[in-house]
Amino acid sequence: MAVDVGGRLRHLRIARGLSQRQLAKRAGVTNSTISLIEANATNPSVGALKRILDGIPIGLAEFFAFEPERPRQVFYRAEDLVEIGKGTISYRQVGETMFGRALQILKECYQPGADTGKVPLSHEGEEGGVILSGRLEVTVDDERRILGPGDAYYFESRRPHRFRCVGPNPCEVVSACTPPSF
Repeated sequence: MAVDVGGRLRHLRIARGLSQRQLAKRAGVTNSTISLIEANATNPSVGALKRILDGIPIGLAEFFAFEPERPRQVFYRAEDLVEIGKGTISYRQVGETMFGRALQILKECYQPGADTGKVPLSHEGEEGGVILSGRLEVTVDDERRILGPGDAYYFESRRPHRFRCVGPNPCEVVSACTPPSF
């Protein structure tokens, strides 16, 4: 049985009230290292994981023995969605934590000109979304489309991809990805 090291680390970090940056500083690693581990985009060595866990602090045995209760909440009001984005892109997540979950659902809002970056994203899994308002340029590999309200996308997330809001209005999207990537 595979252990969700990233989800487990994220859950414990948030439970201790630490940001990724704060934990990285305590552990003597970059915050991108914490981000990659939490996204399960990289597997840390035992030594690196121990150093990171010392920043929480929690021991390796306790880390692997820890089993939080699975979320029981079924319904979420708009104000219950958790903001996990920053800057000109808002990602409002359904559910406080993704620990133990296989699906992540987001309500995304891209301000005009907002972009996920010049370097395409790539990670394991699948993702899809439906445009609610505005216009979103979606690039997957060498394919590029501008999508409007009612249009949708769905692809394997290991294919390099990028999102950019085009036009003068914000773009709202409801998306899902599996496994959770934030």
